[in-house]
Amino acid sequence: MQGSLEDQIIAANPLLEAYGNAKTVRNDHSSRFGKFIGIHFSTSEKLASADIETYLLEKSRVTFQLPDERGYHIFYQMMTNHKPELIEVTLITTNPYDFPMCSQGQITVSAIDILGFSNEEKMGIYKFTGAVSYHGNMKFKQKQREEQAEPDGTEGETK
Repeated sequence: MQGSLEDQIIAANPLLEAYGNAKTVRNDHSSRFGKFIGIHFSTSEKLASADIETYLLEKSRVTFQLPDERGYHIFYQMMTNHKPELIEVTLITTNPYDFPMCSQGQITVSAIDILGFSNEEKMGIYKFTGAVSYHGNMKFKQKQREEQAEPDGTEGETK
């Protein structure tokens, strides 16, 4: 499955960031690489091609991190077990401490703790975020001859 050229250009960025961004002392999502995207258009002003040039600035970050830093995001993303097939295919575990190269510094990044939110505030934020997620499951239908909507079934409801 290969997307259009536009889709490929857009999809390149998250992948490049996973392999090129890491936590530093000053920034939890710091770009440790450089990239240049050159976009070329045809005479009819349609996207014709693109060149993406990247270069890693910190190759040493793969094998060494300071105590308050972290390696590249891709290592920790793979260990989340969001895609269990990756754990099986790559023969890794979900525990960063099993890999000294990944656990010399911080293994998690928790901005919500660093910002000083209380446990009650954090739970409130998480509950609100969960409510927003469920809100997206709601379905509505327009009332006949009116400009209002009403719920369309209750299959998305939970307690």
